Amino acid sequence: QVQLVESGGGLVQAGGSLRLSCAASGSIFSINTMGWYRQAPGKQGELVATITNDGSTNYADSVKGRFTISRDNAKNTVYLQMNSLKPEDAAVYYCALQDPVTHWGRGTQVTVSS
Repeated sequence: QVQLVESGGGLVQAGGSLRLSCAASGSIFSINTMGWYRQAPGKQGELVATITNDGSTNYADSVKGRFTISRDNAKNTVYLQMNSLKPEDAAVYYCALQDPVTHWGRGTQVTVSS
């Protein structure tokens, strides 16, 4: 069984930064993709960014140039550095790991005040 635990969410002013972390544990296949998704109230869920185990990344257009995804394979941990945050970035951010089954974390709240 795979467990994903997110941390790093919180309240930040517009223009500020936050760094999310997600640590995976359990039976994880070495070839996998980790990523971040977000869900805001009343809005459709959105893929924010993904990163493969060999470091290939993908970003939503809405976060390109502001967010950076990275991972530490030795620690089975993925990070999301979020800079220049906007009120529209406010959401619950979920970590996911696909190997190839998709596992989900419980989410961490990001609130951005204007």
